[in-house]
Amino acid sequence: MGAQVWDFEVSPRQSIGESVLTGLQAKAEADGVALRLGVVLENNGAVLLLERQEYVAGTRPLNLPGTTVRPGEALAVAVARAVLEETGLTVVDIRTHLGGFDYLSNAGKPVRREHFAVEVAGVGPIRLSNYNDYRWIPLDGDLPVTPSIRRILETYRDKR
Repeated sequence: MGAQVWDFEVSPRQSIGESVLTGLQAKAEADGVALRLGVVLENNGAVLLLERQEYVAGTRPLNLPGTTVRPGEALAVAVARAVLEETGLTVVDIRTHLGGFDYLSNAGKPVRREHFAVEVAGVGPIRLSNYNDYRWIPLDGDLPVTPSIRRILETYRDKR
């Protein structure tokens, strides 16, 4: 069977360097892990966090925009697609790799989640698809996220 063709094409700048993206993708493939990604969007010292419908203040963490990388999909395309699909915003540059972590999916399969800082064409309007609400949370404030995402955001804060 031939490679799957998706109806989404984008070519954001890659200040990060294309070799970084292809290297991360090749390493995930060699390690036999599914590849997911999370994206950090900042505006005036605050980061965009998304709230699922089942969120109850103080009980469930907020999320970064993100997605599963589709088979045969370039990582740069997946980053831009995730942001567009989940927020309606357009990525114009993939600036930095912020690190990642491995975990087991609910089905018990190994997953690697890599994180990137991006620049978008504009910060609004936000059009949500998979989430109930969004918030811009100050990076120097209390971040209602999982410990793993908090480490990613601390790395971002230190790199900017």
